[in-house]
Formats: sequence, structure tokens, C-alpha cells
Amino acid sequence: MTKRHVELPADAESGLDAFITEVDDRLASEEDTCAVVEDTLVDLHGDREAYERWQNGGDVSPAERVRLQGYDPCNSTLESEYYAEKDEAQFQRSKHLQWLWRQFDATPMADNVEFALRFRRMLADHLFADCGEDCRFFKGISVTYGHNIEIGDNVVIHDDVHLDDRGKLTIGDRVSISDGVHLYSHDHDIVDQTEVRNYHTIVDDDARVTYDAMVRAGCRVGKNAIVGARGVVQTDIPDHHIAVGMPAKSVKIKPGFEDEAMPVDGDDVNVNRQADRELEYELPDDLDQFDEFQRDLGPDRRRDR
Repeated sequence: MTKRHVELPADAESGLDAFITEVDDRLASEEDTCAVVEDTLVDLHGDREAYERWQNGGDVSPAERVRLQGYDPCNSTLESEYYAEKDEAQFQRSKHLQWLWRQFDATPMADNVEFALRFRRMLADHLFADCGEDCRFFKGISVTYGHNIEIGDNVVIHDDVHLDDRGKLTIGDRVSISDGVHLYSHDHDIVDQTEVRNYHTIVDDDARVTYDAMVRAGCRVGKNAIVGARGVVQTDIPDHHIAVGMPAKSVKIKPGFEDEAMPVDGDDVNVNRQADRELEYELPDDLDQFDEFQRDLGPDRRRDR
């Protein structure tokens, strides 16, 4: 199926381009990112009058104050803020950009596809470690940090996808990620779930991960491979293979690629190489940590508290 080109009316196109260029230029400048995000969200939500009244000492209700303060990402917290091993310096900027991405998705303009795709594409240049050309990011995409994600050219990521980059996530050129997919780069110990291991997860060039599938941390979806709907990838998927099921297993090779792909019943098919992609990290010596579960792990697994 081929898609057609869609164009906005000239006046709408002019306004869209001017707004995205202004935000892009401000984010690329030395201006405080918090201030840029706050200004942008105030205007996108149509709250400039109430915001200026509040800033000038005018009366606002408690609910209004909470709403107006919420446009400033410095007044927000994200789940990933609690992760002890994160790079604090990188996270401070990526948190602000994440807040803009998420709160933009809460505006009516997020459903204007042409505008929203271009706005998120602009943000991706500032948020991700690397983002290629002509990528399309749809609504409801969430990330852990953002700064540990590398994305190639012509990638399409659809609605309600979670890109976990607590470790590292690499998505190659021309990849398609369907609605509801979860790509993970961290895993938990099965006894002590507070013990986290981070990995490098890879979705290689021309791969397709279809509806509601999950890729486990440290796995690789090979070049030109397909993960079927609701598949749970727990092992590497070889190049040109089609994998389906829970757990996802290679069941066939894409037609026309039989000479390039390893046999479906080969020794290197459905192999877990997670350990090869583990990323080591160190926690600060002065870390003030807490155990949110307070479970008795048994004498052989209990940590010194």
C-alpha cells in the first residue's frame, strides 16, 4: 500500500513552520530549557492570560496555581527520576524535554497529525542521543530517559509505544514499531526485584515489530525480521526471520530471503544472548537508597541494609 502526500493550507503551514522553528532555535540556544518548555506549554494550552496574572501577583485558586506551576518541568517528577544509576547531568535536560513531549500529547494539537509528527521529530533531535532523517513519531510514545536512544532514518513509531532506555536502545533504519509495543533495556532479578541489570537492546535495519509485542532487554531483532502481534521476544531473532508466539520463536524465513538467512532449525536460532549485551554501571558511594518492598529475601539473598 502506498500513501499519499498531504499538505496543510498555506496559512496553517506558515504558522506551523514558524512555531516549530522558534521552539527548535530556543532549545538549541543557551537559554534555560525549563523556561523554554514552560513558555511553550503555557501557549499550547492557551493559558497565557492566567499565567501572566499569576506571575504578576494576581489572585489564582489553588487548583489554578497547581496547573500553572505544572507547565514548568522543574516542578514535576517522573518515574525514572528515582532510578539510582542514571546519569544525573544528562537526565536533567532530558527530563525537561520529556515533559514537553508528554504534555504536548495532552493538547488538542497532538491530534493534528501533520503538525504533531513534525513537532515530535524536532523534539527528538534534542531528546535522543541520535535521530535520523524523516522519522515519524505518533501519539503516546513514552521513554525512560531519552538520551540513551539511537534511531536511524525513516523510522515509524506508532501510538502508545514504550521505549525503555534505562540501558541502551538502538533502532536501525526503516524500522516499523506498531501500536502498543514495549522495547525494554533493563531487567530485574527474579528473587530481589530491586536488583536491576541494564542491557543494550537492538532492533536492526528494516525490522518490523508488530502490534502489542514485547522485546526483552538485551535481545536483538535482526535485519528485515518480523515479530508477530503480541509476540514476546526472549531470544535473538535472526535476520529475515518471522517470529511469533509467547515466547516468540522463529517459524519461517521471509519469502525471497532463503539464501541469505540461517535455517529456521539452525543451532543459532532462538538463542538468548542477553548476557553478551549487559551494561555495567556503578552507583554513587553516598547514595541514599531505599527498598520500596521491604521483603524478606531469605538468608542467602538478603542484602545488608
